[in-house]
Amino acid sequence: MDKFIGQEFMDKTRYAYIQQTEQLQGVPQPPLELEVDPAKPLIDLPQPETFPEVRINLLEFIELRTSVRQYANKSLSLAELAYLLWCTQGVKGVIPGKATFRTVPSAGARHAFETYLLINHVEDLTPGLYRFLAVEHKLQAVDLQPGISGEITAAGLHQQFIRSSAVTFIWTAVPARMNWKYGERGYRYLHLDAGHVCQNLYLTAETIGCGTCAIGAFDDEQINSILGIDGKDHFVIYMAAVGKK
Repeated sequence: MDKFIGQEFMDKTRYAYIQQTEQLQGVPQPPLELEVDPAKPLIDLPQPETFPEVRINLLEFIELRTSVRQYANKSLSLAELAYLLWCTQGVKGVIPGKATFRTVPSAGARHAFETYLLINHVEDLTPGLYRFLAVEHKLQAVDLQPGISGEITAAGLHQQFIRSSAVTFIWTAVPARMNWKYGERGYRYLHLDAGHVCQNLYLTAETIGCGTCAIGAFDDEQINSILGIDGKDHFVIYMAAVGKK
């Protein structure tokens, strides 16, 4: 492998190399969200207006922010999970077929991410792999086989705090959403957007007594295979474990 491939990526995604994008060519934009599996039931989540009021000193929580890899043997409530999901990918408004406006910034409001969840300890949810449907603010089970937690932990290079977390967030990217507007430079924006999302998780998790640890070390092919995605048009970009302190 060329040891300078990282520099080549930065070079070839400069504005100087951007050709006419699909947007400028009049190509219809990709859907705002991946299709929902009609064969699987949807799970309602508590709505934002029902979340308990959280009073914070922002500076205090920024100072408290640190990566936490050891968690108490306590479950998150469904309302707490919904709160974290809303704060990291919550949809505040939709222009049908054009854009979503969410609780985190995204280049051009492209919001190219999907959120999957390894649920280990959340009240009222069977442990397993789920997908968050951001536009609908609902969950859908993907894989509830008993061994799924071990498989995802192995794909996370055997970092055991994944298995001991209450929930591990797995963010996937659909680059077509971003590249439609920005061409190959969109790949840069995917990684920037991932940082915005994860930082929101760190700070909001603190407000409910949870710790977070971001995960960039994982076997790409293995984790993509577990989620049933191709690793090219749809791939895992970032993960983060969350649990009660």
